[in-house]
Amino acid sequence: MDRKQVADWIAGYERVWRTPGTQGLAALFTEDASYQQGPYWTPVVGLPAIAQMWEKQRKGPDEVFQMTGEIVAVDGDTAVARQEVRYGDPVDQEYRDLWVMRFADDGRCRSFEEWPFWPGQQPTT
Repeated sequence: MDRKQVADWIAGYERVWRTPGTQGLAALFTEDASYQQGPYWTPVVGLPAIAQMWEKQRKGPDEVFQMTGEIVAVDGDTAVARQEVRYGDPVDQEYRDLWVMRFADDGRCRSFEEWPFWPGQQPTT
């Protein structure tokens, strides 16, 4: 993978999130992919399970959000990106995520791991 391929994959992820249904996931993830929503969460494994989780997590393809980010590193089949997602207009929820992605030879993701953070998580002093 190179930075352009990773950027194209991330753009595809956002496009599929904004599209009704889950058919587009097959272009993003391998059939046996794992998707871990947090560092200590049990991974969701397999395209059907990812599709089910996907539909439960989003409010629908018309959900209002802005997503920005940057690719931090690409090394072989592994990439790390920093993403910021702001939901609502006005914004009522935001996340800053690190995404760790491992890709198959065909460019689809075989392992996706999120490290989500949101306002208010800072420990008290």
